[in-house]
Amino acid sequence: MKLLLDANLSWRLTKKLELHFSECLHVDKIGIKVPAKDNEIWNFAINHDAINITNEDDFINFAKEKGYPPKVIILRTGNQRNDFIEHLLIKHKVEIEKLYQSNDYGFLEIV
Repeated sequence: MKLLLDANLSWRLTKKLELHFSECLHVDKIGIKVPAKDNEIWNFAINHDAINITNEDDFINFAKEKGYPPKVIILRTGNQRNDFIEHLLIKHKVEIEKLYQSNDYGFLEIV
């Protein structure tokens, strides 16, 4: 399972999360011109079977319009420290795995 962190999340989370998820990428490090456009991030996630993780509604709106893949996790936590986000995603690992495996839904909202 591959996670793709949006630009609004720190790239520093990638190494920490790779200890718990098979792969974690950040949009600033995937070869797309920075700042990456939402549609470029969306297409990268589709082509690389990644779950977008963001705290903005842009990808939820894309998903409502286009469906999935890719799947989207939206964090409704406001601005938080990296260690908070790290622990939150690890805490919800089972739900994230279910999202990845599901053919029935494409969103996960974490509060």
